Formats: sequence, structure tokens, C-alpha cells
Amino acid sequence: MRLRFAPSPTGHLHVGNARTALFNWLLARGSGGQFVLRIEDTDAERSTAASEQSILEDLQWLGLTWDEGPERGGAHGPYRQSERLQLYRSYGDELLARSRAYYCFCSAERLEAEREAALAAGRPPGYSGRCRSVDLETARLRIAAGEAAALRFRVGEGDDVAFDDLVRGRVSFSRDVIGDPVIIRSDGRPAYNFAVVVDDALMEITHVIRGEDHVSNTPRQLLM
Repeated sequence: MRLRFAPSPTGHLHVGNARTALFNWLLARGSGGQFVLRIEDTDAERSTAASEQSILEDLQWLGLTWDEGPERGGAHGPYRQSERLQLYRSYGDELLARSRAYYCFCSAERLEAEREAALAAGRPPGYSGRCRSVDLETARLRIAAGEAAALRFRVGEGDDVAFDDLVRGRVSFSRDVIGDPVIIRSDGRPAYNFAVVVDDALMEITHVIRGEDHVSNTPRQLLM
């Protein structure tokens, strides 16, 4: 078994972080598996080296040693997301070439207006798909002309997305409430749900233990 703890260095390690780290560490050690530490530092505005160092020191103080990660290395590095940006870009390009992703030119103001309109109509907020019909050649011409564009994952139609959770049991989500999530922002930084999928796959993570607030992220990650 290969498990991971992936904190964002945007502040101190809090009790919820420590709880998640502990459960992953316990299962890794109890199964004779590997415990991987990954630093999710793509939030450039809020991430700091001081925060990362504080997190590492707190984990060491708790006795939660890691087999792969910062200060230890390993076969699946680098272990800071800021050092893996080219990987995310390459997989984004692959999805784009397979028509599983598309460029989105919608402004923050337009997206907020769509969100407010959906809520006012009693619908769950989600992207309308306005840019799905923009063909790739046209999109590239617009980008070359200076327009900013994010990259969205094309969820598409199909069955509900279901998975077996060892705590909740069978969990199912309709694609209608998933929408087409941004996977790479217009500034080139990966979105959380995309980067974590690339990293978990390449780092060969077998089991994920995380807070309940992440359950709703799971269907997007499974589709990617």
C-alpha cells in the first residue's frame, strides 16, 4: 500500500491536518507500505517556505516520518507541486489533443453572473459550457492574439459517477452537478483536482484517506 499526506504550505499544521496525516501514516506502517509526503504549493500567493518548514518540523515532532518526500527524496519526485508544473501542462495538452479538454475564455465576471443566475433559478451552480463549441484552431488563434484562457476538462454525458468508499459505502454523483471543471488556470497553474490526479497516478498512490469535505471532489478526479 502507498499512502500520501499532501498539505498546502499556506499556514500552520492544524489538528485536522495532523489527524489526516496520522491515519495515513498508521495504515502505511500497519500494512508494511509506504508513506509519501507531497507539498501542494501551487497557490503562489499564499504558499511560503517558512510554512513548509514549519509543517515538516511539526510532522517530525509528532513522529510521523515519511518514506518519500522533501528532505528524503524518492523514485517518484519531485515532491513539491511547484516543481512539477511541466508535468501538468503535458497532461493538459494530452487531454486537449484527445478532445477531453477545451479552452475557456469566460471572464470571472461572466462566471459569477452565471453562478448567480443558476442559484436564483434554484439550480446547482456550475459552468454552462459556453466555450465547449470553440474549436481548437480558433481557440489557439485567440490565445495568440492575447486573450487569456483556462483549460477545462470535458465531463460529457454518461452514467452517474459512482465509487465505493470504505466509510460511506457506495457513493454516486450525477454528471449534471459536476460541470466542466478548470484543470489549468489562465496563468498556467494547475487546479487542485487536476494536479492531485496526476500526482497520485504518477506516485502510484493506492489508497486515499482524507477529510469528508473532499468526498465531492472524488467524481471529478475519477473522471480525469
